[in-house]
Order: sequence, then structure tokens, then C-alpha cells
Amino acid sequence: MHILFVADPLTSFKIYKDTTFAMMREAQRRGYALSTCEPKDMRWQTGEKVTATVQPITLTGDATDWFTAEPALRQQLCDFDAIVMRKDPPFDSEFFYSTHLLEQAEREGARVFNKPRALRDHPEKLAILEFAQFSGPTLVTRSAEDIRRFHAEHKDIILKPLDGMGGMGIFRVKEDGLNLGSIIETLNRDGAQSVMVQKFLPEIVKGDKRVLVIGGKPVPYSLARIPQGNEVRGNLAAGGLGVAQKLSARDQEIGDALGPVLAARGLLLAGVDVIGDYVTEINVTSPTCFQEIFQQTGFDVAAMFIDALEAALKD
Repeated sequence: MHILFVADPLTSFKIYKDTTFAMMREAQRRGYALSTCEPKDMRWQTGEKVTATVQPITLTGDATDWFTAEPALRQQLCDFDAIVMRKDPPFDSEFFYSTHLLEQAEREGARVFNKPRALRDHPEKLAILEFAQFSGPTLVTRSAEDIRRFHAEHKDIILKPLDGMGGMGIFRVKEDGLNLGSIIETLNRDGAQSVMVQKFLPEIVKGDKRVLVIGGKPVPYSLARIPQGNEVRGNLAAGGLGVAQKLSARDQEIGDALGPVLAARGLLLAGVDVIGDYVTEINVTSPTCFQEIFQQTGFDVAAMFIDALEAALKD
């Protein structure tokens, strides 16, 4: 089997924690061939199928010079056995266009994971709207007045942009409302940009749990991203401490409920973020935490993912 990974530049990988690297390593261990490209390498032209300038690679096992690459070549995407879309957020216009190229490749016979249409249909902040029974009090609006009313009701709130990643642009406003007006102006830009507002969940001190769902089934361990110092954000990119732990009964309930729905839509892998008992986001573009869970528990998340990939290709 030959797998194409559409990802960020390989030189940007931190392989000691990178999830895409863990997927590649497990795939190569099973004898599969690997190639990579970036979204910018894809092309469609009248009379042709979708192609990309791809680079066949082999992992070396070395911590520094971790791969060797063969000369790049242009290849039809439908010629690969599987394409794994692992471009990191943000979900900007270029990411959006990439999903359309990948969807055209699907029409030509390619198998893409996660499905391009599913990526478009599940923006990571807004995907929780469909599963409100598992979410805490949440508001999505452009209206400054709506935000002020939500704050007056819930007293302690979190505000964040819909296109943020890694904890970027997240603000907490307590009961005193300090700087609420300035934060609203920064995030919603005089009503030009939508904002997500959520009631602050004090359980964040125990971690923002990443519950991974693979092939419709939850991984038995989550990674709790625990804020450090005076930080309100648990994101690893914002300095949070990652602690693997067995799923709670509520985590399992959430994973069991969301997993089959997401899988049926072509989301082979999703990362459900849970604070306390509530879902706060559903990550589908490039969910992480494989290596942290494996290193702390011994559960091989990458093996579960490749198992699910193999099963999906048989359908």
C-alpha cells in the first residue's frame, strides 16, 4: 500500500511529539510506502486528473535526520491507495480550496481521510452546535449586545474567535467585566466577525481533555491538557501540561455517542475536547496527542489509527 500524507513541511515536524510522524512510522512498520506533499503542491488542469508534486520518503529512525527523500515527481492523487489529509489549522481560504481539489480527486477514485466534504462541514468550533446536549452554555454571535447579555447571565465567560487554533485569541472575563468592551472590539471587529462565547468551566484546572475518536470508537485514554501558572488555556501550544488518563464514564458516553455519527460522515479521526462533563470543540483537521498518550500509557494510538484506515479501505 502507498499512502500520501498531505501535511505541513517535514522540516517543521517535532517528531518527538508529532502525530503525523507517529502515523507515518506505524505505516512504514507495516511495510507501506510513504509519500508527502503540501497543499500548495496540488494542481488540477482541464483534461487532467488532480495531481501533486510529491516526495517519496523513508523514515530512518534517527532523531535528527529522520527521513530520506527520493526526487520529487508529479503524480495523480487517485494512484495512491490512501491520502491522509494532515494540514494543520487554521482553516483558511487555502485550506478550503484544498478540500475542493481533494474532493475532485475522490471523484476520480482517490480515498481521502478525513473526507474533504466532512472537513468543510465540521468547523471545529461550530461542530458542537449539533451536539448541544453535551455542551455547556454557549453563544455564537456578531452582536456586542448579545455578548454583554450572556456575560450578565453567566458572570464568568470565555470568548474566542471561530478560526483560532492552539488557544490563540482566547480571553476570560470574570464577573467584574474588566476589559469586556475592549475584548469584544478586538474579536468581533465592529460586528464583522463572529465570536464564540462560553460559560467558564472551573473544571479546566483538571485539564482540557482531548478524547480521540478513531473509526467511530473512542481511544480508551484521553490527554488532559492542564493549564500552568495563571494561564486559563490548557492547550499544549499555550504551555499546558499533558497528562494521559483513562476515560471517565462521561468521556466514554460522549465518545460512544459522537463516534459513530462522525465516522459515518467520513471522519476517520476526530479529537473531542471535553472540560469537566462538557464538549467544547470537535477537532477534525489535524487532531494530535497520539504520542503523549502512547508514551504515558503504552496504548498505541497510531496502530489503532492504521487499523481503522485499513478497515475503511476495505469498505
